[in-house]
Amino acid sequence: MPILEIITIGTELLLGEITDTNSTYIARTLRDHGIDIYRITTIGDNPNRIALTIKEALKRADIIITTGGLGPTIDDPTRLAVAKATDRELVFSPELWEQVQDRFKLYDHKATENNRRQAYIPEGAIPITNPVGTAPCYIVEIGNASVISLPGVPREMEKILRQSVIPFLSSKYQLETQIIIATVLHAASFGESQIDEMISELELLSNPTVGLLAHPGQVDIRITAKAHSTDEALSLSKPIVEDIKARLGDNIYGVNEQTLESVVCQQINQESLSLCLLEYGLDGTLQDRINRGQPDHFHSQQIGTRPDSMKALVEKVNTFYKENKCDIILGVVLLIDDKVTANFVYQDQFSLITQTRNYGGPHEYGILWAQNSSLDFLRRQLIFRKDQ
Repeated sequence: MPILEIITIGTELLLGEITDTNSTYIARTLRDHGIDIYRITTIGDNPNRIALTIKEALKRADIIITTGGLGPTIDDPTRLAVAKATDRELVFSPELWEQVQDRFKLYDHKATENNRRQAYIPEGAIPITNPVGTAPCYIVEIGNASVISLPGVPREMEKILRQSVIPFLSSKYQLETQIIIATVLHAASFGESQIDEMISELELLSNPTVGLLAHPGQVDIRITAKAHSTDEALSLSKPIVEDIKARLGDNIYGVNEQTLESVVCQQINQESLSLCLLEYGLDGTLQDRINRGQPDHFHSQQIGTRPDSMKALVEKVNTFYKENKCDIILGVVLLIDDKVTANFVYQDQFSLITQTRNYGGPHEYGILWAQNSSLDFLRRQLIFRKDQ
């Protein structure tokens, strides 16, 4: 399985003036053809640095794809850099010069002398026609390795990648199209470090791979399988998914597109329950999250004055519960002082449950953490209620 490194070229990328979308597109496209992507590097418009980066990449990778730096100006350095990195001279290609001139004619323009620079490519390189732009591209083969230079303009790069580069790579490296299936398990209550400790040996697998992504109040566990068919990929990932579910139990609340609010509202709607919400400190965001879950019967109200204790929150919840005759009520108070704390109260006809949770992350994520923690607290009470 060949290894790919991508080098995006342009000082404007380093300065943050434009966003690099090319490397994402290349990586996503070529991974489906069985190519492993090991590294993505961004270099400014300096031919010596670019040449050094290409030389280093050739020690590690079979395929190096560069994007950008193929224009007609003096500060378009890719041609010279690739020539230096591969110990070749730049040579003029009359065929490419004719292509450049023909492309300009289509735009009712005449190619200028500086456009002639674009017809110079490293000696022995395989020229690639650019059907949608003026910058010719090329492939330099060094034994089993290949350096492929593509334009920086996304629509040009994407067209050439699919039309010319993939067929070349498929032939040279006998590529087989692969299917990649990702299953994402969503967990709440446990933090990233706790989950890592529980499934650490699974994170060492090579296929499928298992990775964690932490969010305030929840953690995503991604299981990614690569195979020649969807069924084969699913058969690889299924036992790992089931193993993780067994280890984490009801800390797993959903899969893939499921959200905390959709899971909670589905539970509520299935039992034809009405839900009331009292919230303080979340600026109505928890109410909005629950509404996105589409509950059948929902009523909410923000608390105007900060409750100074859990007892005060319980009293407000109890009063609101009686006045509105809802089946279940959730009270949430978020406090952001020196630390971030959330108090939760759940009440139904069977029970009244209180809980306090603390957040150790950045204060600016406190509201999102409180949303997720509130929904998870409610989810757990609904599970307990159902089991009664």
